[in-house]
Amino acid sequence: MTSTDVLYWLTSMPLGSAVSRIRDIRVIPLEFTLPPGKGYGSARGLTKKRGGGLVLLDTEDGVQGIGEAWGPPSITRACLELVKPLYIGRSVFAQRGAAQTALARMYHFGTQNQLIALMGGIDIAAHDAMAKLLNLSVADLIGGRQRERVPVYASGGYFTEADDQDAALADQLERNAARDFTAFKIKIGRHPAEDAARVALARRIIGDAPLLTVDTNGNYTEDGVLESMRRTAPFDIHWYEEPLAPQDWAGYASLKTRAPVPLATGEALYSVFDFRRLIDARLVSIVQPDLTLCGGFDVARTVGILCAAEHLRLSPHVWGTGIGLAAATQFVASLPNYPHGAHVPYPPLVEYDVGMNALQNEIFVEPLRYADGHLDVPQGPGLGVTLDEAAIKRFSPA
Repeated sequence: MTSTDVLYWLTSMPLGSAVSRIRDIRVIPLEFTLPPGKGYGSARGLTKKRGGGLVLLDTEDGVQGIGEAWGPPSITRACLELVKPLYIGRSVFAQRGAAQTALARMYHFGTQNQLIALMGGIDIAAHDAMAKLLNLSVADLIGGRQRERVPVYASGGYFTEADDQDAALADQLERNAARDFTAFKIKIGRHPAEDAARVALARRIIGDAPLLTVDTNGNYTEDGVLESMRRTAPFDIHWYEEPLAPQDWAGYASLKTRAPVPLATGEALYSVFDFRRLIDARLVSIVQPDLTLCGGFDVARTVGILCAAEHLRLSPHVWGTGIGLAAATQFVASLPNYPHGAHVPYPPLVEYDVGMNALQNEIFVEPLRYADGHLDVPQGPGLGVTLDEAAIKRFSPA
């Protein structure tokens, strides 16, 4: 019997007869405070703390799955109290039914909120537990490992608290240009003239060969975006990320016909419904789901299928803890190359945050391994990472 046969057998069993039922779900807040003067961020503002919600899912037979829910853990915990009864006692292989039931019963809440992020964290934890039960990696569980290493881009180039933003940007890029990254992202979006200067500086430092992407975090209106694009396009911008607010559908439809560079967005969309709208209308060229807030592997896989059907590229957003990074790595490792054959000009890139963030690597016994522009896909079962319990206590404020 193959692992696929086992999975089909388990998921087809009625509730109560499956071999591994959910016993408990908890949310543990994680927080890392940056040193004084070291805050960083986007055109929308700076942060002095990094955080996330660690989701722990325990099964009745002793297996624990780990996940991450984006956003304020206090709100995540409150949402958990609402939906937890739907999960407890259910087969871990059938947990997606609980999420669908919550969406159906709590439709007044909408689908762009912390409840969706929580259910994404639970979904990630459930997939970690399922894969551990079958002694598989999550990549093998959700589609089969297509690759052992996934390409990443250095996500940094932040605005900072420094008085000299040019010097701060140069320092960030110079440190990471020496690490053999083949793709970079920098923050822009405060003013088109400044955008051009930052992009020119970035190109001087990283050179002509690496891919260069830019991110405004939706801080512009359409006229500002177009002016920024005209000023930055000559520097070979690979994609222009979040040019507009997340649900400005008419704005994206208009911008797509006028933009001189490819558009990317999706990190702030919380459900498959908005992704379908984005993809069906082909409003962008690169779709960027974040597994820790869009609904976990279940939604990400659906988004991947929709992207493949429309021949759109996919690049998952990651900006939380190392758990979200591990999940995105397993997800991309499972993606086929379709519609490409033998040659893939631009493979899916995982966002690899290079800002100061102890929650990325220090919460694991062994962090994900980066080398030569790639992350190795962990070989162990589940997500392939093990929590460092001492570090979890150190970074948990509660």
